Amino acid sequence: MEIDGPSFFAKGQNMAEWVLGVIGGSGLYEIAGLANRRWVEVETPWGAPSDALLMSEIGACRLVFLPRHGRGHRLSPSDINFRANIDALKRAGCTDVLSVSACGSLREDLPPGTFVMVDQFIDRTFARAKSFFGTGLVAHVSMAEPTCRRLAGLAGEAAKAAGAPVAMGGTYLVMEGPQFSSLAESKLYRAWGCDVIGMTNMPEAKLAREAELPYASVAMVTDFDCWHAEVEAVSVTNVLAVLKSNAELARAMIETLAGALQAPRTASPQGIERALDHALITAPEARDPALIAKLDAVAGRVLRG
Repeated sequence: MEIDGPSFFAKGQNMAEWVLGVIGGSGLYEIAGLANRRWVEVETPWGAPSDALLMSEIGACRLVFLPRHGRGHRLSPSDINFRANIDALKRAGCTDVLSVSACGSLREDLPPGTFVMVDQFIDRTFARAKSFFGTGLVAHVSMAEPTCRRLAGLAGEAAKAAGAPVAMGGTYLVMEGPQFSSLAESKLYRAWGCDVIGMTNMPEAKLAREAELPYASVAMVTDFDCWHAEVEAVSVTNVLAVLKSNAELARAMIETLAGALQAPRTASPQGIERALDHALITAPEARDPALIAKLDAVAGRVLRG
């Protein structure tokens, strides 16, 4: 089923309501408190997203879950259609996006089990489409502050309430993968001052900003990458063991967060919902109509104005 336009919920939806998009593991949505659960197939101009969207509610907060790798973890990080994922969430009426992902730690004081509320990124990916814009319609958005402080703060408080050790702030090095780091790479990233390392938050965060969606990243530490001389180098086996316990805390965090998002929603204090106001560079008469049509959900606010 194709969702036509920016909202799938009931006609006349109050835009002051919270509609939280959650991108994460395929079991993240197994939350007992979810009401009115239904899977919805979404078509986008950018191709198919990773999976159908699970629409649900907790009280007055609407939730839209998207399994980043598809149910059953079918997709490698480099094969994720990040543009389709963000477009689908925007098309579904999401007001905010919470990313939940596994990561490796590059710091001794961020052991496995820690939930890091990321506030900066270093993007080392090279095989992914990183923008909705391009030839025929050029745009440049600011990524100086790539995450939403308000949503990250609320998620951090929810994670603490769920019982997770929480670090507020941290730099996430995004590598291409799917292989884990070499020892030399791991040491280099530590020397750069990075805090955690993973494979999935870029270009996701960049695309969310282009779509004017406040975005927060919860990076759940599963291992010490391979730099730690006294700890076994990262492997799928030891990662999965920590993932299981992290996932339980993550579900509790999301349920607690949704419970806190009951009051009327106001715009992001950082003005993220207006990120495109001064970002479009191409003169109106030189813009590609075909690309404009593909941007109906992502940039319709400025293109229709």
